[in-house]
Amino acid sequence: MRKGDRLHLRVSSLDDEAAGMAMLEGVRVHVAGALPDEEIDATVAHMSPHRPDVWAVLAAIAVPSPSRVAPVCPAYGACGGCVLEHMSYARQLEWKQAHVEAALAAAHVEAAVAACVPSPRPLGYRNKSKLVFAVDDLGHPILGAYAPRSHRVIDLSGCRVAEAPLDEVATALRELLLRHGVRAYDERTGEGLLRYAILRVSHLGQVLVTLVTAGEPFPDGEALADELRHTRPEVIGVVQNINRTRGNTLYGDEERSLSGELHLTDRVGAVQLRLSSTAFFQVNRDVAARIYADLTEAAALTGQERVVDAYAGVGGIALTLARGAAEVIGIEEHPRAVADAQASALLNHAVRARFVVGDVEQTLAGLGAADVVVLNPPRRGCAPKVLQAVAAMKPRLVAYVSCAPDTLARDLVILRQLGLRTHSVVPYDMLPQTPHVESLAVLTPA
Repeated sequence: MRKGDRLHLRVSSLDDEAAGMAMLEGVRVHVAGALPDEEIDATVAHMSPHRPDVWAVLAAIAVPSPSRVAPVCPAYGACGGCVLEHMSYARQLEWKQAHVEAALAAAHVEAAVAACVPSPRPLGYRNKSKLVFAVDDLGHPILGAYAPRSHRVIDLSGCRVAEAPLDEVATALRELLLRHGVRAYDERTGEGLLRYAILRVSHLGQVLVTLVTAGEPFPDGEALADELRHTRPEVIGVVQNINRTRGNTLYGDEERSLSGELHLTDRVGAVQLRLSSTAFFQVNRDVAARIYADLTEAAALTGQERVVDAYAGVGGIALTLARGAAEVIGIEEHPRAVADAQASALLNHAVRARFVVGDVEQTLAGLGAADVVVLNPPRRGCAPKVLQAVAAMKPRLVAYVSCAPDTLARDLVILRQLGLRTHSVVPYDMLPQTPHVESLAVLTPA
């Protein structure tokens, strides 16, 4: 095959990034936007020099899949975010269950995988929008996202997965940025001011806006923030975060209020959570609440247990479990997240919960025994020494919340070797229209 070749393909499956995949003469051909059971024409765009993989661009659909639906987002296909928006929601759930099953089977993990729990809202579920500020070729300001494998910014006006009123607030903000002449930061030259706008909405519809700038002076910053809050009364605060680095790190360490509040209070299930401007929190609170509820049911707390929540973040799981435990200890390495968790503990009168800043591996090793251990690591999963420390605590139950099936499967194998058997695995559709899937694995001593 050569770049530019036209191929006629029968798509058999989706790859891990939800691109259609077909086999042709022993070569895996990946085609974004194609679905299983479709016959398509595609044009070769890139060939791997290391393995039999080719990436092609969808040119025409000769035989469409019965699962194909019309995408609803105006930026579909360009922004690279909702790459499954052309697949029916029922079929998305089936694929995500199969994706988790395949990861576990590849690692020889013997555990039944339940049907993928759907999101109550397949659209309009994201409570947070991270928007890049840029200027288009005509000089018009854009709040959007980088196109895949590029630094070209795609306008996300009209995004359908953002929870109301985030798109409306973004529209008002864009107009104010134009009116006040705010310059977009240019990562190539290091010139300009505004890098990102991060908008987060609570269960009550209140919005916290964070403007990430490349430097501290923000001419008209307070005036702009006041105007935004006047134009969109649901905006309770506008925060300036200062990121002086030249890399692609999202946030800096400095921040100040431009207008109003520095924090937002949200609710997941029965728990109130204080969220600071830089807090990491699940973007789908409905599905997060379901995971917390299912985890609580699996833990079957009696009020006598000692619970440890590793990678506790802002404390959502820990505070949910604190209602039924004798003691809950949350471990988190990011001080700002621990500050949010401690403030949330006060909001919920959770006197049995405490949070510590520290490395998970080192902190676990010094805690002694625990009845229940919760693991909720980032995509890379847990280091082997973390899993060894968990096993050494002799818990009667381990609940592992994962956003990456491959690393979950890897870690379940290690835990099995350490004497913990996987009892059940449930996938959850935390991010509809995307290939991402969350899972809850429950383990007990073998």
